[in-house]
Amino acid sequence: MADEQNPDTQAQDQTAEAATSGEDLATRVQVLEEQLAAAKDQSLRVAADLQNVRRRAEQDVEKAHKFALEKFAGDLLPIVDSLERGLELSNPDDESIRPMREGIELTLKMFGDTLKRYHLEAIDPHGQPFNAEHHQAMAMQESAEVEPNSVLKVFQKGYQLNGRLLRPAMVVVSKAPSPVAPSIDEQA
Repeated sequence: MADEQNPDTQAQDQTAEAATSGEDLATRVQVLEEQLAAAKDQSLRVAADLQNVRRRAEQDVEKAHKFALEKFAGDLLPIVDSLERGLELSNPDDESIRPMREGIELTLKMFGDTLKRYHLEAIDPHGQPFNAEHHQAMAMQESAEVEPNSVLKVFQKGYQLNGRLLRPAMVVVSKAPSPVAPSIDEQA
């Protein structure tokens, strides 16, 4: 007799099942939509992270190409310094060393051209304002002839590789002359 239910009762049971099934389905759809939104968000984050990693890797490769010569160039700078110092210390009027001086000048010119070709630029700030980012002050000297904080003398040129400081220029910086204190007449 269980199969013989009242048609009204059967309809109510089916309606209740459909309502329950509809509620379950709506809840399930909402849960699935939330999961889909979370998966989309996670996918976008992973794609953004991947793009950032790619960009960083490209920048690292670019920097590696740009500054691969940094150590090698730094090792060559003392040679340039020695050639320049040799020219400074030799007498240009001495006929016996004129051929040697010319050879050093040509070698130094070729060396300089090669360094420029690889984007290694000399910093020779003589007469320019002191710049702590590119210059290293070795001493200060009073001078009334130039403005304070100007480079009076360059002990050693500085160098940049592709705009990055490789070695600062070692310089003497001017300072204002100290005022002369008036002499005090102690007998007055």
